[in-house]
Amino acid sequence: MTISFRHPGVLSAGLALLTAVHIAPDVAAQTNGPKAAPTARVVVLPVALYNAQANVQEPSDTSWATLSTQVLTGKLEELLGEQLVPRQQISAAASSAKARATTGNQPCNVIVACARLVANSLDAPWVVIAKVSKTSNLIWLFTGQLIHAGTGEIVLDDSTELKGPPDAMVRAGSRIFAERVARTVRRGGVVTNFPNEA
Repeated sequence: MTISFRHPGVLSAGLALLTAVHIAPDVAAQTNGPKAAPTARVVVLPVALYNAQANVQEPSDTSWATLSTQVLTGKLEELLGEQLVPRQQISAAASSAKARATTGNQPCNVIVACARLVANSLDAPWVVIAKVSKTSNLIWLFTGQLIHAGTGEIVLDDSTELKGPPDAMVRAGSRIFAERVARTVRRGGVVTNFPNEA
């Protein structure tokens, strides 16, 4: 199932943001009840950058992944507070020998097995991974997943096409996903209707 919408606040600024929420095929087989306490801890890994398929690659591309990490983490800190595991603890767990053994020389933030290992080692039932992918200077894609670390179940698997100036679009896509993650975590992993459910 795909849900598409245009965010009114973004449109009023003259920019277009189109979001598609992809629900994994096995969602129907997953349990609908809570998977963790509403106050459970959450690990947020840094947002990854993918620009290998872009028509033009620029040194400044990395800044958009950094910005996305800042917005995503900042919004989640605002909404979830102390439920977020401190970045220093996440960094130490992600760089451990055990975590590195799961990655095959890839960064931990792009490998689900590594992300789960980090979250489990920090007693956090939730882990968030995300990436920004560049198509062109005016078209980017933000994708994010909320994963139940214990089972590997992908509870949220969102993809947002970002059209317009990258700064505003990356901020908007990251913020919208953060709000959706916080809402889902506070419901114990029960996914709500998007985007209007409180």
